[in-house]
Amino acid sequence: MKKKQKMLTSSEIASFCDQTALLIQSGILPVECMDILLSDTHTKEGKEILQTVRDVCGVGEPFSEGLARTGVFPDYCLHLISLGEESGNLDTCLRSLSEYYTKDDNIRSGIRSAVSYPLIMIGMMFAVIYVLVSRVLPIFNQVFSELGSEISGFAASLMSIGSTLNRYSYVLLILIGGAILFYFASLKIPFFKNACRRFLNWLPLTRDFNEKYACQRFASGMAMTMSSGIDTYSSLDMAANLVDNPKMQERIKSCKDQIKAGSTLPEALAGAHIFSNLHSRMIAIGFRSGNIDAVMQGIADSYEQETDKKIQSIIAVLEPTLVIILSIIVGMILLSFILPLMGIMSSIG
Repeated sequence: MKKKQKMLTSSEIASFCDQTALLIQSGILPVECMDILLSDTHTKEGKEILQTVRDVCGVGEPFSEGLARTGVFPDYCLHLISLGEESGNLDTCLRSLSEYYTKDDNIRSGIRSAVSYPLIMIGMMFAVIYVLVSRVLPIFNQVFSELGSEISGFAASLMSIGSTLNRYSYVLLILIGGAILFYFASLKIPFFKNACRRFLNWLPLTRDFNEKYACQRFASGMAMTMSSGIDTYSSLDMAANLVDNPKMQERIKSCKDQIKAGSTLPEALAGAHIFSNLHSRMIAIGFRSGNIDAVMQGIADSYEQETDKKIQSIIAVLEPTLVIILSIIVGMILLSFILPLMGIMSSIG
């Protein structure tokens, strides 16, 4: 049985669409495009994908059908490429998809950085505290014993914690391993990805960021579908597939219901509270002037800048905060032993 290949990442789709658009724009047929890309591809998986597309196109099937046979392209991408073929604007459609997935990959990379950095810092903080409590403090305790004194108060509590950590160190290792596995599972396995997404949508610190990210994806999807000549209702359906925020999906559903009831797109978007009042007014103006796809792209770019600023502000706050917390904890631990030791040494002197 042939092994099912995993879906392509946003950066891989962007690269493929960009290269294919460039070749098709030069007047090269899709089947010949695949031959050219095959000659420049060195990975086994990449060659298998391109060969599948080339074989399907070689017998006269549409380019979109060849991509669908690979099973590694999302439905949204396949549908737009199919529409691009039918309208004769395949190169333009591929270029739009390349831009969309490039921006999507940039935002995802920023999110991963915003999540990974504090996790690494927290991990280092716990490692430093563990070494101090379980390895360094026993040395101070031995010094106290040799001087004929005993530790007490906060220092004694820390020693007790250190002894417990040493006794159950295997449990600590299991917990750390489980946390690392959960982190990678949240990036790869759908069940854990959905659970992590629901938690981030609920968490006050990330809720606003996730809503802006959902607005950006929705606006970008609407801009691309409407510029490709797709009708409003179908554009809403396709853009909804790009959004994984439950609140935003409910608002999109409300927007579709209002359009069914006879409202215009600007009225439905404003009534569903998908965008801010300013953006809703911009959409109304774009709708009247016939440039709503350009307005949607401008809104998407605006939200992209906002999400990028939000990521940078989160990192800017977390970095000094975690350093300060680590410094205070380490300082308290060391002072709890050094100050009594200094008192003993001065009395001996």
